[in-house]
Amino acid sequence: MTATTHSAARSRARTGGPKDDGPKILEHVLGWALVVVLAMFVTQAGLM
Repeated sequence: MTATTHSAARSRARTGGPKDDGPKILEHVLGWALVVVLAMFVTQAGLM
């Protein structure tokens, strides 16, 4: 019974939790790009 439970748990889709080992550098680059684009938008809109 534990083998079926274990294989069923392993076949579930990953949700990207804290233990997800993805491309961290890409995540950081995209995050900083979003910050830069947001800063450019705020500056162009005259909000700052």
